Amino acid sequence: MDALLANRGTRIIVCCGSGGVGKTTTAAALALRAAEQGRRVCVMTIDPARRLAQSMGLEHLDNVPRVVPDVDLTAGGLLEAMMLDMKRTFDETVETHAAPDQARAIFANPFYQSMSSSFTGTQEYMAMEKLGQLRAQADVDGRWDLIIVDTPPSRSALDFLDAPQRLGSFLDGRTIKLFLAPARLGGRTYLRVFNAGVWAMSGIMNRVFGAQILTNVQALIAALDTIFGGFRERAELTYAHLQAPETRFLVVATPEPDALREAAYFTQRLEQDQMALAGLVLNRVHTTDAPNLTVKRSLMGAQNLADLPEHGLTERILRVHAQLVQRIGQETDLTHHFKAGFPHVPIARAAAQATDVHDLNGLRSLGTSLAAG
Repeated sequence: MDALLANRGTRIIVCCGSGGVGKTTTAAALALRAAEQGRRVCVMTIDPARRLAQSMGLEHLDNVPRVVPDVDLTAGGLLEAMMLDMKRTFDETVETHAAPDQARAIFANPFYQSMSSSFTGTQEYMAMEKLGQLRAQADVDGRWDLIIVDTPPSRSALDFLDAPQRLGSFLDGRTIKLFLAPARLGGRTYLRVFNAGVWAMSGIMNRVFGAQILTNVQALIAALDTIFGGFRERAELTYAHLQAPETRFLVVATPEPDALREAAYFTQRLEQDQMALAGLVLNRVHTTDAPNLTVKRSLMGAQNLADLPEHGLTERILRVHAQLVQRIGQETDLTHHFKAGFPHVPIARAAAQATDVHDLNGLRSLGTSLAAG
């Protein structure tokens, strides 16, 4: 892990995996460790939860990278953190690439107001846009030499990868062309192009969605048409960055059946898309300081003490230890099964903690565990 963070050829690290496995905390821990070892880091979370801000001692995060306080920067590093605000990113894209009058019309459109904050897929599109912005800024001013990305939970992390292709399919689809035809052709030409079948479809859509909603959608798509092409180009450029040697992916999982199945799915997909997988982070791994005290010996000892009230605490400790060793065995078997399927994937392990990570010291401890694991 330290070799990965120290490699100046690595410009982007993407943490992906199913929900609830600790991706956000892992991304924050790696960002802190890299910064304290001399890298200039920006960590971006796409998770709407506030865990990243809390663990870094910040009251809140927003769409602008902010310096994380109390970080040891004696090695010359920097740590900034942000949380994707998909609506603000969408607004910024419109402001940057549309004329002022056009931008005002877009912002006033009711359908845009809904789409920019809650439309399916918008978060992934805007995550790709924001990553592209951060990467471009790093090239211009050199503020960061490493960007660490925390992705949405479960397979929506793959939606992040699919955003350019899905956006291209959307813009090139028949339905979008039909919506754009009135604005592009206009007047009598519009009447000639839209035959009886198209009018029938439009009538059905009017009845299903309402005439005003359909009008809002047509107006919005026409207004966005001039900027979506540029967005698609930028998203495809960002996708190319994700396939480049400068980018490394970390699949984060816990030693549980569902999480490791998802990890296998991610691993296969990344290999299919020719994206560089740095390894698997196996989080919350259980350990024991008494590995020679087996389940059988623990239970036998507990049974021998069952009728001795003065040793009740010891009996309970032995039974808890038996459960712990049994769980360790299950986790080991699951890890071996994953390793058998992907023998070339390195694994970094982080031991399970008694409490959740909630501050910089906790993040430092996790980073140390990952580096040693």
